[in-house]
Amino acid sequence: MRRRRQEAEALALPILGWRKAGHGKAPSDNPVKAFLLAAGNGTRLRPLTENTPKCLLPFNGVPLLSIWLELCRRHGIKEVLLNVHAHPDAVRGFVASNHHGIRVQLFEEPTLLGSAGTIAANRDWVAREKFFWILYADVLTNMDLRALLDFHKACQTAATLAVYRVPDPSRCGIVTLGKNGVVQEFVEKPAIPCSNLAFSGVLIGTEQLLQAIPNRLPADIGFDVLPRLVNQMSAYETSDYLLDIGTIQNYKQAQVTWPGLGNGEC
Repeated sequence: MRRRRQEAEALALPILGWRKAGHGKAPSDNPVKAFLLAAGNGTRLRPLTENTPKCLLPFNGVPLLSIWLELCRRHGIKEVLLNVHAHPDAVRGFVASNHHGIRVQLFEEPTLLGSAGTIAANRDWVAREKFFWILYADVLTNMDLRALLDFHKACQTAATLAVYRVPDPSRCGIVTLGKNGVVQEFVEKPAIPCSNLAFSGVLIGTEQLLQAIPNRLPADIGFDVLPRLVNQMSAYETSDYLLDIGTIQNYKQAQVTWPGLGNGEC
């Protein structure tokens, strides 16, 4: 595991002068770092993704990655670690001139590590952070991240998930809630769902989440990590616009339903 992690870390490509975390600063009460997970192949979106990475597909003319970086900027996120696999040169070129004033660290994965594997390979990047964001880049949203952050601060749990109601829970990571929003059960793509409350792909993590990542690759957040944290994490239900654009059907739907971020941008 250590050898594979070292090999993966060696592939990290600095875009905007990224510095190693933790030198001369105290943990912040506001998370300023985010993992933006964008390394999927976009298989279900072919032929759109044959020559374009999924994170650069446009919505009302604006690439998804640009929307995410602007959303991060508006919510005080100053550094982003973006993992890539398919079409890395296209992503590298885009970020070099479209970073929205954010420090972006590009982490290339020739072999996919899984969503949790990416975080494990870069755990030093958030080693001194009190908490940090994990964002799935194939989600299109204008979510109020400040509301989620306030909820997390009140709960003080190992992780806080943004969750939302879905029509087909068998295709999602489904949560069952107890008192005060505590997650009592998490099942990824359940055959018999117990609720329609799904993980949105937006969460706040802590050191406890890092410790829950299994010592193997690939590793997945939904299958391998969140089930280990039941009764230790909370869920915040959002009604903001949120759509997984991983299929052609949802991609087309987003073209007509996406309201943008507001203020005349994205």
